[in-house]
Amino acid sequence: MSAAPTAIAPADLLEAARVSKAWPFEEARKIVDRLEREGGPDRTVLFETGYGPSGLPHIGTFGEVARTTMVRHAFEILMPGVKTRLLCFSDDMDGLRKVPTNVPNQEMLANYINMPLTRVPDPFEKFPSFGEHNNARLRSFLDSYGFEYEFASSTDYYKSGRFDETLLKVLAKFDEIMEIMLPSLREERQQSYSPILPVSPRTGHVLLVPLVARDAAKGTVSYVEPGTNETVEVPVTGGNCKLQWKADWAMRWAALGVDYEMAGKDLIDSVKLASRICRVLGAPPPEGFNYELFLDEEGKKISKSKGNGLSIEDWLRYASPESLQYFMFQSPRAGKRLYFDVIPRNVDEYLGALSAFPKQDVRERLNNAAFHIHHGNPPAEDLPISFSLLLNLASASHSEDRDVLWGFIRNYAPDATPENHPRLDDLVGYAINYFHDFVRPAKKYRAPADLERAALEELAARLEAADADASAEELQNIVYDIGKNHPFEKLRDWFKALYEVLLGEEQGPRFGTFVKLYGVKQSVGLIRRALAGEDLSKA
Repeated sequence: MSAAPTAIAPADLLEAARVSKAWPFEEARKIVDRLEREGGPDRTVLFETGYGPSGLPHIGTFGEVARTTMVRHAFEILMPGVKTRLLCFSDDMDGLRKVPTNVPNQEMLANYINMPLTRVPDPFEKFPSFGEHNNARLRSFLDSYGFEYEFASSTDYYKSGRFDETLLKVLAKFDEIMEIMLPSLREERQQSYSPILPVSPRTGHVLLVPLVARDAAKGTVSYVEPGTNETVEVPVTGGNCKLQWKADWAMRWAALGVDYEMAGKDLIDSVKLASRICRVLGAPPPEGFNYELFLDEEGKKISKSKGNGLSIEDWLRYASPESLQYFMFQSPRAGKRLYFDVIPRNVDEYLGALSAFPKQDVRERLNNAAFHIHHGNPPAEDLPISFSLLLNLASASHSEDRDVLWGFIRNYAPDATPENHPRLDDLVGYAINYFHDFVRPAKKYRAPADLERAALEELAARLEAADADASAEELQNIVYDIGKNHPFEKLRDWFKALYEVLLGEEQGPRFGTFVKLYGVKQSVGLIRRALAGEDLSKA
């Protein structure tokens, strides 16, 4: 382990934060300016994230909470002493509009189309409703990671009356809201659109129907019940109505006084519309920014209902929550594939950020992802072996035994143990899982060509003759020399041959480091078996 970083003096931290170009500080300064426009910071600042529990929560939902938490921490550095809250709001009163494809009991769910999600039975049969199941699943992960947040249910807020005052404002401002919304809709949708959706007393459905009458004085709306000719009058308050989501978003901002909420790039136009509605309701819209969407393996947008891309549970089988936070921190305005093959690189880059932190000055630290992931106090860690190298070690040894892998690790770092390097021990477990699920099934060994065979024979002989205590750098020089001494068109062709012939992969580690870790004797044996035509997949 490396030495703990020197603490940053508060005055130096504040000075650096005011000019930092790290995106959380850029976002936080928007909120500082907002408070200054109001005349001072004498109130609690409210951060919000929204979640639609119409499908299982995916990793993008976690990302929004993680990123908002980073902005919140940056703001608390810029405005020490100002109280903040983070509200994770679930729109669980929304009607179920389609059946997700990645859940059981789909035929049962089809009977509950248009019902509020908190009145749809849980297809997993674990909670009173589908909405509560998905809420619990999200909260479980957020709690396990230690996020500081408050959870809010749309159903609870509507039915308890917390939104009643603002809902009456929506009714009073109905025509102005319609003027904002109608130009954004297709002509056909304009004929039936209403920002206020009655909840049918007869069926319990959240109805997408036009209103036939409104009474602002009474606080009611009227509609024709589908399937009947009956005109029904219901209050807009008390959970008897639900707003269309753009109007709902604006109503929530106004009712709760939200100061900051980010959203995906696909919602830019929706943010603009909701902001206009929020102003009509007499409140300033929150600050925020639009992040780029996550894409799956095929470059398609990740969807809760389809279940494509990675789940939260998927990532945590192969890597730590901190590495997932690192992925979320990097370039939030750039589109990124969120699939299994991004995990190893993000693990190693996160570990690199941890290792670099103690050596950096205050401004560099504020640009380091580790600062934002660990709220300014990252652990002291400098691991002797990368995650990618561990994967190659598991690949070469074909071992899924922690003790075996630790035996190899001690060849490279004699003082390393699971007890004094618990994070490295975690990585060993992650590497075994990743190797078992992805690396082993994808291995494709090939026999060496004549040119490659001659170079491999020389490599085996040179390694056998190497000093027993040769360093990784000295071993790497041997590999380089052999590549230069043989007529490869490009030096990288030699390394590509090493990976494909010995590891069954197209890419691999710095080979001298790998030999040092795996062991010179074991590496020579691997080369000899490849030259003899043995099936290395069964080694």
